[in-house]
Formats: sequence, C-alpha cells, structure tokens
Amino acid sequence: MTNDINYTNEKALSQAKQYTWYKIADNTAELLQDGNGIIEVTAGDKIICIIKHSNRWFGCAAKCPHAGGTMADGYVDALGNIVCPLHRYKFSLTNGRNTSGEGYFLKTFPIELREDGVFAGIEQNNLFNWLK
Repeated sequence: MTNDINYTNEKALSQAKQYTWYKIADNTAELLQDGNGIIEVTAGDKIICIIKHSNRWFGCAAKCPHAGGTMADGYVDALGNIVCPLHRYKFSLTNGRNTSGEGYFLKTFPIELREDGVFAGIEQNNLFNWLK
C-alpha cells in the first residue's frame, strides 16, 4: 500500500506544472488603475490580464475563449468572476472555470508578489510533459 501512495505522489509531482516567471511590474502600485480594476500587461510573448480582487492578485487570458472578447473591457462581479464584455460569460478568477454554464475555460496564470517586483507565471510548453 505504501508503494502505491509513493508512486501516486511521485506521479503527481512529476506532472506538476512548470512556469517561466516574467516580471510585469516593479510594484503593485503600477498595476492599480481606476475603472474596472483589470489591466493588460505583457508577460513574455503573451498579453494577459491582471486583476486585484479581495486583496488577492489574479492573472488570466486577455481574450475570452468563447468569442475573443477583450477581458480587460469587462468587469469583476461581487463573487470574483471576470465577466466578458461581449456576451457576459463569467469565469472564476481562481481556476478559469466558466461559472455561467456555457462550458468554456479561461486560461489563468499565477501571480507572485516578490521583493523585487510582481511576476506572472507562464506555463512552460513542453510537448513531452504528458509522457511522464
């Protein structure tokens, strides 16, 4: 039984996502703006949205997976869902799940606050990660 648990844990660790971290700001003040609280930034070669909600920082794709709406033109509702401005599809900031029921997923990105700045994690694309 112990071997099965160790194997499961090792397999889970080997499948953990690996990120490349990009500095997106020197401090959080650079990311704060009036309006809807959503700002677009560049992390590596990706444009992503950065959101502060309930004293937490979130990152997500800049475009809606449904029809390509610009998420920075949307808003964050009281439940912590980012809402697309085109068709009002809602997505959880924590996991990208479509909470309004249409079945789409919005890519999310981890955000880290460090002494030397604010960083966004972009998942490393390795075609062979699934073989592990």
